Amino acid sequence: MNNVGLERARREELRWLLMMGLHAARPVGTSETILRSAIIPVIPDLTLLEIRKELDYLADRGLVALDKMSSPLWFAKLNHHGIDIVEYTVDCLPGIARPRQW
Repeated sequence: MNNVGLERARREELRWLLMMGLHAARPVGTSETILRSAIIPVIPDLTLLEIRKELDYLADRGLVALDKMSSPLWFAKLNHHGIDIVEYTVDCLPGIARPRQW
């Protein structure tokens, strides 16, 4: 796999991990720094910029609600579409590395 493929795989895996973290934080949601702390064991060199890019992507896809304005930190919460994807009740379009359900 070349660098472009590795970068894509990393982004898609990060999106799934963010969604899983937000699912665990339901019903309140959580901040980007708490998400980073939860994902660091899987992606040790993860940056807050990467998290923001992928949270923005998930928000554009209509899967999370983002609050970027109340403080310097971003705060995210899964919406009903995101919950359905995490709970495998709907199909997941490409762009998120959701594992197959067993």
